[in-house]
Formats: sequence, structure tokens, C-alpha cells
Amino acid sequence: MRASSHELPELLGSAIRGSDWGDLRCAILSLPAGTDVAPLLKGLPNDACPCPHWGYVIKGQVRVIYRDSEEVIRAGDLYYLPAGHTAIVEEDYEALEFSPPAGHQEVLDVIKRNAATPQPASV
Repeated sequence: MRASSHELPELLGSAIRGSDWGDLRCAILSLPAGTDVAPLLKGLPNDACPCPHWGYVIKGQVRVIYRDSEEVIRAGDLYYLPAGHTAIVEEDYEALEFSPPAGHQEVLDVIKRNAATPQPASV
């Protein structure tokens, strides 16, 4: 199987395009600088992503936050993100990522629900 990035179906608008091939969800992520994923993960276990991901950063930089540590992944890095993470995009980010389809879909469903819910104003 093969597909170019523009041929992949949108899984989360233009931010995540991908398809399930075999036992993996293969996706291309494109997120702008300043994106804070944490508010979108509310309602998942520990308000963090419970799905592991393996990938390669094509461009940009993201700060990955775990319960007790942080790491920065940037262009040229190969990565594994275990369950229990969130992230803040520090530079416009593009990555190729592989995830278990069922776990990834659970996360996307929560993100879609949270994105559609108006957030309370900060005081």
C-alpha cells in the first residue's frame, strides 16, 4: 500500500491525516506552533494520551510532557511516546506517526468532543 499525504483521509481536520494499514494507524501530523494538546485530552485517564505512538519528526519541535518528566523532540528525531503524555508544539510541527488504531481512535474521539465544547473563560 502507498499514499501521498494529500491522498490520506482527514482523521482530525487537516491536523491529522491517516489510514489503518494492517495492525497500525499510519498518520501524518501537522500542528502549528503554540498548540497545547493538554486541554483537548481532558477526560482521558489522568487527562493524558493513553495511546503509545512511534514516529519520525519531519519538521519543527514539540515538548512532550509526562507525569514526572519532559522531553523535546525535533526535526530528524525518531521517537516513541509511551502512554501518559501530552504535548505543546513549540515550532510548526510535522511528523509521520504510527499508533494502535483502537487506542488512537479513542483519543481522537475525545479530542473532537473537547474541541466542540466551549471552554470556560479565564479570569
